[in-house]
Amino acid sequence: MKKIVAKVHQFTDQWLDRAIGAEEPKLYFKQHGFFDELFNSLPQLKRKYKPTPWLANSHLHIFYFDVVKKKNHQIEYDVIEQLTMSDGGVTAIAWVGLDLPENTPTIVILHTLTGSPESMVEMVHDLHQYTGWRIALCVRRGHANLPMTVPKINLFGSPDDLKEQLAHIQQRFPESDLYAVGSSAGTGLLVRYLGDVGKNTPIKAAFALCPGYNTETGFKNVHPFYSKIMVKKLCQRFIEPYSKAWREEETIKVVTRAKNLAEFEKVYYRMAGFHDYESYSKATNPIYVLDNIHVPLLILNAEDDPVCHIKNFEPYKDALQQKSNIAVITTKKGSHCGFYEGTFNTKSWANQLIADFFKIQRN
Repeated sequence: MKKIVAKVHQFTDQWLDRAIGAEEPKLYFKQHGFFDELFNSLPQLKRKYKPTPWLANSHLHIFYFDVVKKKNHQIEYDVIEQLTMSDGGVTAIAWVGLDLPENTPTIVILHTLTGSPESMVEMVHDLHQYTGWRIALCVRRGHANLPMTVPKINLFGSPDDLKEQLAHIQQRFPESDLYAVGSSAGTGLLVRYLGDVGKNTPIKAAFALCPGYNTETGFKNVHPFYSKIMVKKLCQRFIEPYSKAWREEETIKVVTRAKNLAEFEKVYYRMAGFHDYESYSKATNPIYVLDNIHVPLLILNAEDDPVCHIKNFEPYKDALQQKSNIAVITTKKGSHCGFYEGTFNTKSWANQLIADFFKIQRN
Protein backbone atom coordinates (compact mmCIF):
# COMPACT_ATOMS: atom_id res chain seq x y z
CA MET A 1 0.00 0.00 0.00
CA LYS A 2 2.83 2.39 0.89
CA LYS A 3 4.43 1.78 -2.49
CA ILE A 4 1.16 2.59 -4.25
CA VAL A 5 0.76 5.84 -2.27
CA ALA A 6 4.37 6.78 -3.04
CA LYS A 7 3.80 6.14 -6.75
CA VAL A 8 0.65 8.27 -6.70
CA HIS A 9 2.53 11.12 -4.98
CA GLN A 10 5.36 10.81 -7.48
CA PHE A 11 2.97 10.88 -10.43
CA THR A 12 1.10 13.87 -8.94
CA ASP A 13 4.33 15.79 -8.36
CA GLN A 14 5.53 15.11 -11.90
CA TRP A 15 2.19 16.16 -13.36
CA LEU A 16 2.16 19.38 -11.32
CA ASP A 17 5.77 20.17 -12.28
CA ARG A 18 4.87 19.85 -15.96
CA ALA A 19 1.72 21.90 -15.50
CA ILE A 20 3.51 24.84 -13.84
CA GLY A 21 6.72 24.58 -15.87
CA ALA A 22 8.99 23.54 -12.99
CA GLU A 23 12.53 22.88 -14.23
CA GLU A 24 16.08 23.07 -12.99
CA PRO A 25 17.75 26.38 -13.90
CA LYS A 26 19.96 26.40 -17.00
CA LEU A 27 23.51 27.58 -16.38
CA TYR A 28 25.66 29.33 -18.97
CA PHE A 29 29.28 29.86 -17.92
CA LYS A 30 32.88 29.07 -18.74
CA GLN A 31 33.69 25.52 -17.69
CA HIS A 32 36.46 24.87 -15.18
CA GLY A 33 36.43 28.50 -14.12
CA PHE A 34 35.33 30.73 -11.27
CA PHE A 35 31.65 29.76 -11.38
CA ASP A 36 32.23 25.99 -11.33
CA GLU A 37 33.01 26.00 -7.62
CA LEU A 38 30.61 28.82 -6.80
CA PHE A 39 27.59 27.07 -8.33
CA ASN A 40 28.30 24.04 -6.16
CA SER A 41 27.73 26.30 -3.16
CA LEU A 42 24.30 27.48 -4.33
CA PRO A 43 21.78 24.70 -3.54
CA GLN A 44 18.96 26.58 -5.30
CA LEU A 45 20.60 25.80 -8.62
CA LYS A 46 20.61 22.05 -7.98
CA ARG A 47 16.83 21.73 -7.73
CA LYS A 48 13.86 22.76 -9.79
CA TYR A 49 12.52 26.27 -9.59
CA LYS A 50 8.82 25.68 -8.95
CA PRO A 51 6.83 28.86 -9.55
CA THR A 52 3.76 29.53 -7.46
CA PRO A 53 1.13 27.31 -9.17
CA TRP A 54 -1.45 30.03 -9.64
CA LEU A 55 1.24 32.36 -11.06
CA ALA A 56 2.48 30.03 -13.81
CA ASN A 57 1.07 32.47 -16.37
CA SER A 58 3.70 35.15 -17.01
CA HIS A 59 1.18 38.00 -17.24
CA LEU A 60 -0.55 37.08 -13.99
CA HIS A 61 2.90 36.69 -12.42
CA ILE A 62 3.99 40.20 -13.44
CA PHE A 63 0.66 41.68 -12.28
CA TYR A 64 1.14 40.06 -8.88
CA PHE A 65 4.72 41.37 -8.69
CA ASP A 66 3.94 44.89 -9.86
CA VAL A 67 0.58 45.54 -8.22
CA VAL A 68 -0.18 43.11 -5.40
CA LYS A 69 3.12 42.10 -3.81
CA LYS A 70 4.58 45.60 -3.60
CA LYS A 71 1.61 46.78 -1.55
CA ASN A 72 2.00 43.92 0.93
CA HIS A 73 5.62 44.65 1.82
CA GLN A 74 6.30 47.29 4.42
CA ILE A 75 9.70 48.70 5.30
CA GLU A 76 10.77 51.90 6.98
CA TYR A 77 13.73 53.55 5.33
CA ASP A 78 16.08 55.12 7.85
CA VAL A 79 16.31 58.19 5.63
CA ILE A 80 16.01 59.14 1.98
CA GLU A 81 19.05 61.36 1.53
CA GLN A 82 19.05 63.79 -1.39
CA LEU A 83 22.38 64.35 -3.11
CA THR A 84 23.40 67.23 -5.37
CA MET A 85 25.48 66.05 -8.30
CA SER A 86 28.45 67.97 -9.69
CA ASP A 87 26.29 69.57 -12.41
CA GLY A 88 23.59 70.60 -9.92
CA GLY A 89 21.21 67.74 -10.62
CA VAL A 90 19.55 65.87 -7.75
CA THR A 91 19.64 62.14 -6.99
CA ALA A 92 19.04 60.31 -3.71
CA ILE A 93 20.00 57.30 -1.60
CA ALA A 94 17.35 55.46 0.42
CA TRP A 95 19.06 53.81 3.38
CA VAL A 96 18.24 50.81 5.55
CA GLY A 97 20.66 49.73 8.29
CA LEU A 98 22.46 52.97 9.05
CA ASP A 99 22.85 51.84 12.65
CA LEU A 100 24.74 48.66 11.73
CA PRO A 101 28.47 48.37 12.54
CA GLU A 102 30.73 50.41 10.25
CA ASN A 103 32.29 47.33 8.64
CA THR A 104 28.93 45.71 7.74
CA PRO A 105 28.75 45.15 3.95
CA THR A 106 26.45 47.40 1.94
CA ILE A 107 24.24 46.22 -0.93
CA VAL A 108 23.74 48.93 -3.54
CA ILE A 109 20.44 48.51 -5.40
CA LEU A 110 19.77 50.10 -8.80
CA HIS A 111 16.06 50.29 -9.48
CA THR A 112 13.76 49.63 -12.43
CA LEU A 113 12.69 51.88 -15.32
CA THR A 114 10.17 53.88 -13.28
CA GLY A 115 11.37 52.67 -9.88
CA SER A 116 11.21 54.43 -6.52
CA PRO A 117 11.86 53.64 -2.86
CA GLU A 118 8.22 52.52 -2.62
CA SER A 119 8.34 50.22 -5.63
CA MET A 120 11.59 48.55 -4.51
CA VAL A 121 10.51 47.69 -0.96
CA GLU A 122 10.29 43.94 -1.55
CA MET A 123 13.88 43.58 -2.78
CA VAL A 124 15.15 45.98 -0.11
CA HIS A 125 13.28 44.05 2.60
CA ASP A 126 14.38 40.62 1.41
CA LEU A 127 18.06 41.40 0.88
CA HIS A 128 18.29 43.17 4.23
CA GLN A 129 16.57 40.28 5.99
CA TYR A 130 18.49 37.48 4.24
CA THR A 131 21.93 39.04 4.70
CA GLY A 132 21.62 41.34 7.70
CA TRP A 133 23.57 43.90 5.67
CA ARG A 134 23.06 47.60 5.03
CA ILE A 135 21.04 48.61 1.96
CA ALA A 136 21.64 51.70 -0.17
CA LEU A 137 18.99 52.15 -2.87
CA CYS A 138 20.39 54.62 -5.40
CA VAL A 139 17.55 56.75 -6.78
CA ARG A 140 18.03 58.27 -10.23
CA ARG A 141 17.21 61.81 -11.39
CA GLY A 142 13.52 62.50 -11.82
CA HIS A 143 12.44 59.47 -9.79
CA ALA A 144 10.53 59.57 -6.50
CA ASN A 145 9.45 63.18 -7.14
CA LEU A 146 13.01 64.49 -6.81
CA PRO A 147 13.38 68.13 -7.89
CA MET A 148 14.43 68.52 -11.54
CA THR A 149 17.04 71.24 -10.98
CA VAL A 150 18.82 70.30 -14.21
CA PRO A 151 16.66 69.23 -17.18
CA LYS A 152 18.20 65.82 -17.74
CA ILE A 153 17.01 62.23 -17.35
CA ASN A 154 18.25 58.87 -18.62
CA LEU A 155 16.06 55.78 -18.86
CA PHE A 156 18.94 53.64 -17.62
CA GLY A 157 20.59 56.18 -15.35
CA SER A 158 23.88 58.03 -15.54
CA PRO A 159 27.16 56.19 -14.82
CA ASP A 160 28.63 59.52 -13.70
CA ASP A 161 25.81 60.00 -11.18
CA LEU A 162 26.33 56.47 -9.92
CA LYS A 163 30.05 57.14 -9.43
CA GLU A 164 29.16 60.13 -7.25
CA GLN A 165 26.59 58.13 -5.29
CA LEU A 166 29.10 55.34 -4.66
CA ALA A 167 31.72 57.88 -3.57
CA HIS A 168 29.19 59.24 -1.07
CA ILE A 169 28.44 55.75 0.25
CA GLN A 170 32.16 55.07 0.66
CA GLN A 171 32.65 58.38 2.41
CA ARG A 172 29.96 57.52 4.93
CA PHE A 173 31.10 53.92 5.42
CA PRO A 174 34.75 53.59 4.36
CA GLU A 175 35.11 50.18 6.05
CA SER A 176 32.09 48.65 4.28
CA ASP A 177 32.50 46.26 1.35
CA LEU A 178 30.10 47.08 -1.48
CA TYR A 179 27.97 44.67 -3.52
CA ALA A 180 25.53 45.76 -6.23
CA VAL A 181 22.35 44.50 -7.84
CA GLY A 182 20.50 46.01 -10.78
CA SER A 183 16.84 45.25 -11.42
CA SER A 184 15.52 45.38 -15.00
CA ALA A 185 16.57 48.79 -16.40
CA GLY A 186 18.90 49.13 -13.40
CA THR A 187 20.98 46.32 -14.90
CA GLY A 188 21.83 48.60 -17.82
CA LEU A 189 23.31 51.18 -15.47
CA LEU A 190 25.08 48.55 -13.39
CA VAL A 191 26.77 46.83 -16.33
CA ARG A 192 27.61 50.10 -18.08
CA TYR A 193 29.22 51.48 -14.92
CA LEU A 194 31.21 48.28 -14.29
CA GLY A 195 32.46 48.28 -17.87
CA ASP A 196 33.32 51.99 -17.82
CA VAL A 197 35.45 51.81 -14.68
CA GLY A 198 36.89 48.31 -15.16
CA LYS A 199 39.12 47.36 -12.25
CA ASN A 200 38.64 50.75 -10.58
CA THR A 201 35.44 49.93 -8.75
CA PRO A 202 34.72 49.39 -5.06
CA ILE A 203 32.05 46.81 -6.01
CA LYS A 204 33.12 43.29 -4.97
CA ALA A 205 30.45 41.37 -6.89
CA ALA A 206 27.34 42.23 -8.91
CA PHE A 207 23.99 40.68 -9.85
CA ALA A 208 21.87 41.62 -12.88
CA LEU A 209 18.18 40.68 -12.52
CA CYS A 210 16.28 40.43 -15.81
CA PRO A 211 18.51 42.53 -18.07
CA GLY A 212 17.57 43.47 -21.63
CA TYR A 213 21.21 43.31 -22.81
CA ASN A 214 21.46 45.58 -25.86
CA THR A 215 19.55 48.82 -25.19
CA GLU A 216 19.41 49.62 -28.92
CA THR A 217 17.37 46.51 -29.70
CA GLY A 218 15.93 45.18 -26.43
CA PHE A 219 12.83 47.38 -26.36
CA LYS A 220 11.70 45.95 -29.72
CA ASN A 221 10.95 42.64 -28.00
CA VAL A 222 8.84 44.06 -25.14
CA HIS A 223 5.26 42.77 -25.24
CA PRO A 224 3.16 45.52 -26.94
CA PHE A 225 0.83 45.91 -23.94
CA TYR A 226 3.67 46.57 -21.48
CA SER A 227 5.52 48.74 -23.97
CA LYS A 228 2.52 51.03 -24.34
CA ILE A 229 1.84 51.15 -20.60
CA MET A 230 5.45 52.00 -19.72
CA VAL A 231 5.61 54.84 -22.25
CA LYS A 232 2.53 56.30 -20.60
CA LYS A 233 4.20 55.98 -17.19
CA LEU A 234 7.38 57.64 -18.44
CA CYS A 235 5.43 60.64 -19.71
CA GLN A 236 3.39 60.88 -16.52
CA ARG A 237 6.40 60.71 -14.21
CA PHE A 238 9.25 62.40 -16.05
CA ILE A 239 7.70 64.87 -18.48
CA GLU A 240 4.35 66.17 -17.23
CA PRO A 241 5.42 66.98 -13.62
CA TYR A 242 8.54 68.80 -14.86
CA SER A 243 7.06 70.64 -17.84
CA LYS A 244 8.64 73.94 -16.75
CA ALA A 245 12.10 72.37 -16.59
CA TRP A 246 12.13 71.06 -20.15
CA ARG A 247 13.29 73.75 -22.59
CA GLU A 248 13.39 71.59 -25.73
CA GLU A 249 9.70 71.91 -26.57
CA GLU A 250 10.09 70.34 -30.01
CA THR A 251 11.85 67.33 -28.47
CA ILE A 252 9.07 66.95 -25.89
CA LYS A 253 6.44 66.95 -28.64
CA VAL A 254 8.28 64.20 -30.49
CA VAL A 255 8.84 62.13 -27.36
CA THR A 256 5.24 62.33 -26.18
CA ARG A 257 4.07 61.06 -29.56
CA ALA A 258 6.01 57.81 -29.12
CA LYS A 259 3.67 54.83 -29.17
CA ASN A 260 6.05 52.27 -27.65
CA LEU A 261 9.32 51.99 -25.74
CA ALA A 262 11.43 51.39 -28.85
CA GLU A 263 10.18 54.66 -30.35
CA PHE A 264 10.62 56.54 -27.06
CA GLU A 265 14.20 55.33 -26.62
CA LYS A 266 15.14 56.41 -30.15
CA VAL A 267 13.93 60.03 -29.83
CA TYR A 268 14.45 61.14 -26.22
CA TYR A 269 18.28 61.41 -26.35
CA ARG A 270 18.29 65.23 -26.02
CA MET A 271 16.54 64.83 -22.66
CA ALA A 272 19.51 62.67 -21.63
CA GLY A 273 21.95 65.44 -22.62
CA PHE A 274 23.10 64.19 -26.04
CA HIS A 275 22.98 65.80 -29.49
CA ASP A 276 22.19 62.62 -31.43
CA TYR A 277 21.12 59.04 -30.85
CA GLU A 278 24.47 57.52 -31.79
CA SER A 279 26.45 59.45 -29.17
CA TYR A 280 23.76 58.71 -26.58
CA SER A 281 23.87 54.98 -27.27
CA LYS A 282 27.67 54.80 -27.36
CA ALA A 283 27.76 56.40 -23.91
CA THR A 284 24.88 54.41 -22.41
CA ASN A 285 24.53 50.95 -23.98
CA PRO A 286 26.06 48.34 -21.64
CA ILE A 287 26.74 45.88 -24.45
CA TYR A 288 29.75 47.91 -25.65
CA VAL A 289 31.69 47.53 -22.39
CA LEU A 290 31.10 43.90 -21.41
CA ASP A 291 34.72 43.00 -22.11
CA ASN A 292 35.96 45.49 -19.52
CA ILE A 293 34.04 44.06 -16.54
CA HIS A 294 36.40 42.49 -14.00
CA VAL A 295 34.24 41.71 -10.95
CA PRO A 296 32.09 38.55 -10.68
CA LEU A 297 28.77 39.22 -12.40
CA LEU A 298 25.82 36.83 -12.16
CA ILE A 299 22.85 37.35 -14.50
CA LEU A 300 19.32 35.91 -14.17
CA ASN A 301 16.63 35.84 -16.86
CA ALA A 302 13.28 34.07 -17.12
CA GLU A 303 12.45 32.44 -20.42
CA ASP A 304 8.83 33.64 -20.18
CA ASP A 305 9.70 37.29 -19.43
CA PRO A 306 7.31 39.50 -21.48
CA VAL A 307 9.36 42.66 -20.84
CA CYS A 308 13.05 41.73 -21.12
CA HIS A 309 12.54 38.93 -23.63
CA ILE A 310 14.84 35.91 -23.63
CA LYS A 311 15.53 36.66 -27.33
CA ASN A 312 17.72 39.52 -26.13
CA PHE A 313 20.15 37.00 -24.61
CA GLU A 314 20.58 34.83 -27.71
CA PRO A 315 23.11 36.99 -29.64
CA TYR A 316 25.46 37.05 -26.64
CA LYS A 317 25.02 33.51 -25.32
CA ASP A 318 28.24 32.11 -26.78
CA ALA A 319 30.39 35.15 -26.02
CA LEU A 320 29.29 35.33 -22.39
CA GLN A 321 30.19 31.69 -21.85
CA GLN A 322 33.80 32.55 -22.73
CA LYS A 323 34.12 35.03 -19.88
CA SER A 324 35.48 33.57 -16.66
CA ASN A 325 33.88 36.22 -14.40
CA ILE A 326 30.36 36.32 -15.93
CA ALA A 327 27.63 33.67 -15.78
CA VAL A 328 23.99 33.59 -16.86
CA ILE A 329 21.15 31.62 -15.26
CA THR A 330 17.81 31.14 -16.99
CA THR A 331 14.61 29.61 -15.65
CA LYS A 332 11.65 28.39 -17.69
CA LYS A 333 9.24 30.49 -15.61
CA GLY A 334 9.56 33.59 -13.42
CA SER A 335 8.17 36.36 -15.64
CA HIS A 336 9.74 39.81 -15.18
CA CYS A 337 11.61 40.20 -11.86
CA GLY A 338 9.01 38.09 -10.01
CA PHE A 339 10.30 34.52 -9.63
CA TYR A 340 7.75 33.72 -6.92
CA GLU A 341 7.59 30.31 -5.29
CA GLY A 342 5.34 28.86 -2.58
CA THR A 343 1.62 28.24 -2.88
CA PHE A 344 0.33 30.61 -0.22
CA ASN A 345 3.28 32.30 1.48
CA THR A 346 4.86 33.50 -1.74
CA LYS A 347 8.47 34.67 -1.75
CA SER A 348 11.01 35.63 -4.36
CA TRP A 349 13.30 32.80 -5.43
CA ALA A 350 15.51 35.41 -7.12
CA ASN A 351 16.02 37.56 -4.02
CA GLN A 352 17.18 34.52 -2.06
CA LEU A 353 19.62 33.67 -4.85
CA ILE A 354 21.01 37.22 -4.91
CA ALA A 355 21.55 37.21 -1.15
CA ASP A 356 23.25 33.79 -1.16
CA PHE A 357 25.49 34.79 -4.08
CA PHE A 358 26.70 37.87 -2.23
CA LYS A 359 27.25 36.00 1.03
CA ILE A 360 29.41 33.42 -0.75
CA GLN A 361 31.51 36.24 -2.21
CA ARG A 362 31.86 37.69 1.28
CA ASN A 363 33.12 34.39 2.67
